[in-house]
Amino acid sequence: MNPLLGRLHAYPFERLNALSKDIVPNPALRHISLGLGEPKHPAPALVEKALCSNLAGLSNYPATAGEPALREAIAGWIDRRYGVQLDARTQILPVNGSREALFSLAQTVVDPTAADAVVVCPNPFYQIYEGAALLAGARTAFVNSNPARNFACDWDQIDDATWARTQLVYACSPCNPTGAVMPLAEWQQLFELSDRFGFVIASDECYSEIYFREDAPLGALAAAKALGRDDFRNLVVLSSLSKRSNVPGMRSGFVAGDAKVMKAFLLYRTYHGSAMSKVIQAASIAAWNDEAHVEANRAAYRAKFAAVTPLLSEVLDVRLPDAGFYLWAGLPKHLHGGDDIAYSLDLLAQYNVAVLPGSLLAREAHGVNPGAGRIRMALVADTAECVAAAERIVAHARGLS
Repeated sequence: MNPLLGRLHAYPFERLNALSKDIVPNPALRHISLGLGEPKHPAPALVEKALCSNLAGLSNYPATAGEPALREAIAGWIDRRYGVQLDARTQILPVNGSREALFSLAQTVVDPTAADAVVVCPNPFYQIYEGAALLAGARTAFVNSNPARNFACDWDQIDDATWARTQLVYACSPCNPTGAVMPLAEWQQLFELSDRFGFVIASDECYSEIYFREDAPLGALAAAKALGRDDFRNLVVLSSLSKRSNVPGMRSGFVAGDAKVMKAFLLYRTYHGSAMSKVIQAASIAAWNDEAHVEANRAAYRAKFAAVTPLLSEVLDVRLPDAGFYLWAGLPKHLHGGDDIAYSLDLLAQYNVAVLPGSLLAREAHGVNPGAGRIRMALVADTAECVAAAERIVAHARGLS
C-alpha cells in the first residue's frame, strides 16, 4: 500500500462521530444538524430540465477538456461576475466538483522529487487541502487566521526558508469556516510572495455567490487583473455549482487561470479519468448561464441569517460573516470553559443539536489551535429549522449560565 496513506488525519466528522458514539441525545427533541455543509435548498428547475433533456449524452465518452459550449459558458460567467476575460480553450477546465480538483491539482503541481516540498494551507481549513498535500509527498505549513483582522490569514507567520520550499498555497475566499473574504491588499501580498518564491496559488472560491452585503466578494482573478497581472501567472481559481446552484450531487465545477498550469493539469486529468458526463455538462451550462436562481438562493440565505444571527449573538460571540453559509461562533468561558468539544457534545446530549467543534477543523500551529473555543454552524436547512436550532442553543447556554 502507498505509505503516504498513513500520514492522513481522520476527517473531522469521523473524529466527532468517535467522540459522540456513547452519547444518547435527548429523545424528546427531534435531531437538528448544523454540522454538515450540504446545501438543502431545492435544485433549480432549469437544471433538472436540462438533465432530463440530455440523457442521450450517457451513450458517449466525454472529453476530459469538456465540451466547448461548457467552457464558453464558464468563461461568460467569469466575465459577467468578475469582469475578467479568459481563453476558454486554454484557461478553463470543467471538473467533477471543486473537491476532487483541489485534491488532484496538488498531484499535478507538487514535484515529488523535491526535498522537503511544502504546501501552505490556511488554518482552520478544508480537510482536502491537507490530504492533497500529504498524498503528493509534501509536508504542510499552516497560516493561522486572526480574529482581530476579520479572520485574515497572517502570511507573515511563514518564514523565508519555508516559502523557499513552498510549491503550492491553498487560499480560501470566502473562507470555510470563517466566512472571511480576502481584500485586495492581502491578495497583493500573496502574489508578491508567489513572484518571489515561485509557488502556485490555488484559490478555493466555492462560496463566492452566497454573500450578505451589496458588493459581491472579490475573487482572485479580479484581484490579479486589478494589480496588472493579466497573465494570471501561477494562479488558478476553483469554483463549483454545489453551493451557488444547490446541486452538490451533480459534482460540477471548474478550474481557471494560468494557461501553463492548466495545460499540465489537463495532462494529469487525461490519465486520471475524471471527465465530466455530457449529461452533467448540459445541466451545468444551464446553471452557469442563469443568475435568477442564484439571486433567489442568496436572498433565502440572507433572510435566514438575519433571523438566526441576532438570536445566537445573545449567548455566543458571533456576527454576520462576509459570505458563505457558516456561522463561526466563539464560546464564552462560562460555556464549558470555552471547550468547543465538550460544549458540542453537551449540546447534542441535552438539546439534540449537532454542531462542529472548531478545533477539529484546525491544527496546532504557531503555538495555538485557531479553531479552539469556536464552533461551526452550517445554516443549510430551511429557516424554521435553523431558528429552532438557534432557540435550543440559546436555551442550552442560558441553562449553563
